[in-house]
Amino acid sequence: MTTLLVLGSKPDPALPPASSFDDLACANASGYSAARLGLPMPAFTLISAILTSGIGSGRQSLQAMHGLETDVLYYFPRPHKRRKLLKRPLGLVQDFRTGPFYFRRRLRKASFSWRRFVLHDHDWYQMLVTKLCEGDEALQEQLGSKSPSTGIMTLVVGMSLGFYDRYILSGFSFELTHAYADNPEIGARGTKVSRHTPTDVRFLRHLSRTRGDIFTTEPAVHEHAGVQLL
Repeated sequence: MTTLLVLGSKPDPALPPASSFDDLACANASGYSAARLGLPMPAFTLISAILTSGIGSGRQSLQAMHGLETDVLYYFPRPHKRRKLLKRPLGLVQDFRTGPFYFRRRLRKASFSWRRFVLHDHDWYQMLVTKLCEGDEALQEQLGSKSPSTGIMTLVVGMSLGFYDRYILSGFSFELTHAYADNPEIGARGTKVSRHTPTDVRFLRHLSRTRGDIFTTEPAVHEHAGVQLL
C-alpha cells in the first residue's frame, strides 16, 4: 500500500508514524512545518496564486517558505472573475501579481526551489473536483459558491496522480491559523473560521462516504467532516 501524507498549515500538526506514509504533499507554506518536524522533501507542493497578490497573509507565507524546496510545484491559479469597468485597472494589476510569471519570480526571490513546475488553468482543477463529486448536486451547488481550500485541492491533486492507495490528512483545522505566524486575516475578519470551511466539510464528507482510502490524524477533521481517524 502506497500512502500520501497531505500536510496543512495548522499549528502543531498531529503527525502519523513515519513508517505509515511513503510521500509527503504540502499546501502553501506547510513546508515550514515539514522542515521543522524533520519530514522529507515534499513530492509535490500546491501553492495558491493568492500568495503573491500582495496580501498580508501571503507575504507571511512567502517569508515562512524561505529556503524550502519541493520536487514538483503546482501553481494553483485564481478563478477568472468578471469585473466592473471601474475595477478593471486594479484587476489587471492583480492578474499580473497572481499570474505564473510573477508567481515564479516571487517564489525564487523567497529562495523557494523546485525541480518541475506544473501549470494548469483553474478549469483543470475544477474538473478534478467535479469528477470526485460523482453527480452530488448539493455539493456541486456548494462548489459554485466557494471552491475548496488549497489544502483540500492538494489532496485532490494527489488523488488524481494514480500513485497512491491511501491518503492521510494532518495539519488541518478549518481555521485561518498558521504554524509560522498570526494570520492578519483573523483580525480583519473578526473570526478564525475559513471561508472555505462549508465547502471543505461537505466535500470531505462526500469523499468519506464514497471512498475508504482517506484518513486523518486530526480529531477536528474527524468530528466535523467524518473522515476516518487514523
